[in-house]
Formats: sequence, C-alpha cells, structure tokens
Amino acid sequence: MSKVVMYASVSVDGFIAAENDDPGALFEWLSSGDVLLDDSGFLKVSQTSYDYIRPYWDQIGVTITGRHVFDMTEGWDGTPPSGIDHVVVVTHRGTPEGWRAEAPFHFVDGIEAAVAKARELAGDRIVEVAAGDVGGQVFAAGLVDEVRMDVAPVAFGSGKRYFGSVDAQHLLEDPDVVIQGNRVLHLRYRVRR
Repeated sequence: MSKVVMYASVSVDGFIAAENDDPGALFEWLSSGDVLLDDSGFLKVSQTSYDYIRPYWDQIGVTITGRHVFDMTEGWDGTPPSGIDHVVVVTHRGTPEGWRAEAPFHFVDGIEAAVAKARELAGDRIVEVAAGDVGGQVFAAGLVDEVRMDVAPVAFGSGKRYFGSVDAQHLLEDPDVVIQGNRVLHLRYRVRR
C-alpha cells in the first residue's frame, strides 16, 4: 500500500502562506542554487536540496489538494505539477463546469474518499497531501504516515497554517532526516502511531 506524506514549504513559525495566500520568501530556496530541479528552467536549488527533493518527487504518484489551491492555480491548466500522474481535489462543489474530462484530476467529497482514491491511483507510489486545511484534516484523521517540511528562514506572524485547523496534540517521531540546503532546512518525521 502507498505511503501518505504531508508536505509543503513552511515558515519557521508554521505558516505555508500569508492570509492573502502570498508565500512570500518561502520559495526563495527553489531559486537559490545552480542545479535545475525540473524541466521548467525556473527551479534551481543547491546540490544538497536536489539530492533530497528530486528522488522524493520521482516517487510521488498522486497529490491530494483542496479546491482553494486548485482554483488559485487554475488547475495547473489540466497538467499535474512536477510530473505527478494524478491530482485528487477535495471539494464539496464537484467538478468545475467546463473542466476537461481527460485531465488526470479527480474531484471527491471528503478526505477519506480522497485518500482512498489517491491510494487506488498511486499503487505503490507515494500519495502526497498538500499541507494546509485539507492536509491538516487528513493528518488529524490519522491517515498521514509521514510529515515532510522544507523550513524557510522567514517568520510570517500569521497566515495559513501548515497543519490547517488542527487543534489537538499529535506526536511525531524524532526527525529521521535533517538536511540543510541554501535558504532551507529539509525535515522528515514519521507519525507516531
């Protein structure tokens, strides 16, 4: 069965964006190096970050995200980001009107249905859950196996929280990966069961 990983870049005070969805300097690390991370030509990271991130990205089969992010990105124009095979969008509004049926996007109502659909589509590859409200709900439901963070040296003070509206204590194992790149600290935690 596929592993479910919650992932995002995050500020040192726990935010994935400001209240207005502006990520500010969170993604500075994605342009602070000289090694191309993908075919876009825009993402250039340190060799250390590349050696950590690229193999992870190559293992992702499906990303789960919320309708808000889908709408903000305009559905990535129907092409999943970073070479991912499928995107599962959690939404109570259903498939957008006029959406291309052939695009590898799946619109589901609820986090349990999203994880089930993502696991079905991913096979033995990773199911990635975008941090934020949907990610926090999946995490709080006990459906996340691992938490990955790319911690950027910026403090927002307020904004969109990495764990969304999670308001109860959840324990993680000690970090089993701690890697310093340019303008980023990569962390990986297993969720304590």
